[in-house]
Amino acid sequence: MAGMTGQFRDAARVALFEDELGRRLVHASGSAVPGLYLLGLATWKQVQLLFLVGAAVAVGLEGFRHAGNIDWRIFTYLTREYEQETVAGYVLYMLSSAAVAFAFEPQVAVPAILMLMLGDPISGLTASDEFRRIKRPRTLVTMFFVCVVIALPFVHEAPLAVLLGGLGGTLADGVKPIVRGHVIDDNLTIPPVAAIGLFVGLELTAAIG
Repeated sequence: MAGMTGQFRDAARVALFEDELGRRLVHASGSAVPGLYLLGLATWKQVQLLFLVGAAVAVGLEGFRHAGNIDWRIFTYLTREYEQETVAGYVLYMLSSAAVAFAFEPQVAVPAILMLMLGDPISGLTASDEFRRIKRPRTLVTMFFVCVVIALPFVHEAPLAVLLGGLGGTLADGVKPIVRGHVIDDNLTIPPVAAIGLFVGLELTAAIG
């Protein structure tokens, strides 16, 4: 009996890992959109339009999901249990990315968005499943390192921007503010906080220079 219980527990862990891995792969796949700009396959205005359309589609699908008009299996697979009654992370992901794409120039917007699309799933691999207001040191260090690596090609001439952008992305990912009992999802905060850090770093570098 104990052996069977252990087998079921192991199977549950495998299923959970596969679900999480699938979510993280989908999360990272969004980098294909700014990737089009980086590869010269689309202009920045076209990328902005893609983010706008993506955000509109995400909001529409979420509205239909909560209204019970659609019940696609993909929603069960890609959303966590606590998102069944709240706005799912994919919507916040698209809204924050679109907002930053329109609010900032590509030099700032692209790395800030990539910190969400690539940094967040990578740091998540080092995190445990339990909810923590402040993530473990190893997760914070991993996120900071990834954010710095992402920022360097875009603002290498301004080390202060690299530092502040990396810190912004790390804080948004690693610290969970709670407003009126609701946890603010890092899908919403990573791009704008990272972008502000990058922008401030660039402005301070220009002022000092």
